[in-house]
Amino acid sequence: MSSERRTESEGAAHVGEGLLSPDDVAGARAAAASLLAGLDAALFGQRELTRLVLVACLARGHVLLEGAPGMGKTELVKALARLLGLGWRRVQFTPDLLPGDVTGGPVLEDQPGGGRALVFHPGPVFTHVLLADEINRASPKTQAALLEAMAERRVTALGETRALPEPFYVLATQNPIELEGTYPLPEAQLDRFLFKLEVSSPDRASVERLILERRGGQAPEAGRAIDEAQLSQLFAAVGRVHLPRPVANWIARLVEASHPQAASAPEPVKRYVRAGLSPRAAIAIVEAARAQALLAGKPGVGFDDVRALAPSTFAHRLVLDYRARLDGVSAREVVAALLGGVTELVDGGMR
Repeated sequence: MSSERRTESEGAAHVGEGLLSPDDVAGARAAAASLLAGLDAALFGQRELTRLVLVACLARGHVLLEGAPGMGKTELVKALARLLGLGWRRVQFTPDLLPGDVTGGPVLEDQPGGGRALVFHPGPVFTHVLLADEINRASPKTQAALLEAMAERRVTALGETRALPEPFYVLATQNPIELEGTYPLPEAQLDRFLFKLEVSSPDRASVERLILERRGGQAPEAGRAIDEAQLSQLFAAVGRVHLPRPVANWIARLVEASHPQAASAPEPVKRYVRAGLSPRAAIAIVEAARAQALLAGKPGVGFDDVRALAPSTFAHRLVLDYRARLDGVSAREVVAALLGGVTELVDGGMR
């Protein structure tokens, strides 16, 4: 056997050792199912939303929740933290909120040996799950205070960098109805959110169940569904979900075709998109698709996983031209055109 072929075989064997066994998949799926059941018990009639929030959690990504007040966004975040056994904090974003109110800052304190010194006091961002409520009400400077935390999972203050607890999630909310006194999130900040999810009104049966079973709308305290070791095993299992090359190729071609100047761009992309997807979007959907596949009990990512997650992963990352607003075309409609215009290839042929 030539050295080149031997290297390829050794590499293939090394990859195979990391693949999930049927028992691994079954165990991880059972743990994830217990988390999903807890989320569904906390929020009635929102099964698609709770599933996507759990997928984002397993993929270690942040989530932007958009919906009118009173839809249960806070209860969802509280339930997620308790089911995972993680600490959580809530910050109500307002126009007068300062960056230090989120990250913490220096306080002048008396020292035991005499004299005074600046001592850093951690802000609410030093937690596992941060609920950034109505994030678009804060000034751009305060919004930017979260950028380093979301991207690097750390905070720099007084010239010193401090790591945030692991895992660390930001679940932010914004109200799409009220626009006065709000500051739209810039593209760089939106790109840090794995998903942007719309929280819609529950159906009539769910509302009826809510008012019959929960006095004052208070959800029961969710107990811990998995322990720390199980959570670590879940994260490790997501990392071992196989990504087939044809699926990776399709994701790469989707990102390429999202740019209006690309030859492969569908007509709606050429007409309505001003700036397409970045490589970070490709990385994001791969990690999300791994979590989605594991939740479905599969050891590998399929085209269907990418297709199901593309609207929530891609739409908020596309920068649309003014013509999209004039024609009433949404980013999700452009993503649908993108998925329909870029073919899936398997073994060199169309799927």
